[in-house]
Amino acid sequence: MLDAFLFAANAVLPIVILIAFGYILKRIGLFTKDFLNIGNKLTFRVLLPVMLFYNVYNVDSLSDINWGFVLYGILAVLVIFFIGIAVMCAFTKDNAKRGSLIQSVFRSNYAIIGLPLAESLFGAKGAAAAGVMSAFCVPTFNILGVVALSIFNGSNEKGKIDVKKILKGIVTNPLILGTVAGVAVLGVRELFVLGNITFRLKDIEFLYEALGDLKAICTPFALLVLGGKFEFSAVSRLWKEIAFGTFVRTVAVPILGLGGALILRATIMPELSGEHFATYMGVFATPVAVASAIMAKEMGADDDLAGQLVVWTSLVSAVTIFIYVTVLRTMGIF
Repeated sequence: MLDAFLFAANAVLPIVILIAFGYILKRIGLFTKDFLNIGNKLTFRVLLPVMLFYNVYNVDSLSDINWGFVLYGILAVLVIFFIGIAVMCAFTKDNAKRGSLIQSVFRSNYAIIGLPLAESLFGAKGAAAAGVMSAFCVPTFNILGVVALSIFNGSNEKGKIDVKKILKGIVTNPLILGTVAGVAVLGVRELFVLGNITFRLKDIEFLYEALGDLKAICTPFALLVLGGKFEFSAVSRLWKEIAFGTFVRTVAVPILGLGGALILRATIMPELSGEHFATYMGVFATPVAVASAIMAKEMGADDDLAGQLVVWTSLVSAVTIFIYVTVLRTMGIF
């Protein structure tokens, strides 16, 4: 039990510490408002797209995909997305808050916590399964994020659906472009394998290492910027939204997502095993994605609320992940 708790804490507390450090740097004057705004844009337009490209390209192979495993993950995210729209529209009439809350329902911190969490839970098999899922769930998260924030934001108080604006937001979104570029280059690599061509992107060593360096600084930099934008004064103003969004993300969504997977395993998909559930933990049980706060700022949603949800879901998930890991271990899945 203690090992499971320490594991969960070690997965999420480094995120909280970096956010806290960013807050301290702002308080002592090293982070200015202009720097934080520029840092937000840099993260959204450069660092996160590079990280997504790098992660997708480094998927081992697309040839051995368990499509049932992938399909359930994506369909469950879509179902949770639509449930989230209904629930959050009933919860608040503020469109800017709706956008941030809806993101908190479906958008997990998969790239930063989900991937290493899967590897920690089930070793190399967990890492491989999570890598395959990333090629599908990361684009899904970002497309749904664009849809949600295009409809629910501060400048669209009536919540009108502008299909043209949504499509434009999808095709120009840097996070989606980074992921699509990774899938495209991964596809070329697979063709090279079929054609017995030995050349790989890694052979352009200076480029590959530069991309790796940018990917490496993305997470800590994004968390420091998020911490710099964090305001304790917003907690009292937004406590109802924070409490409800945190509950939905850390309790309701994991129960739905993992519970559905357990039902599938017991009925029509007995092949679902430890590595698959380690991946589903990353999809459904991890806190809100850091990118959700960055995108909320860029697209006119309530970025104060989005940032608060990242922080508080990260804190609470240190406990809830421990609970879910313990339950699944008791059931013999891990």
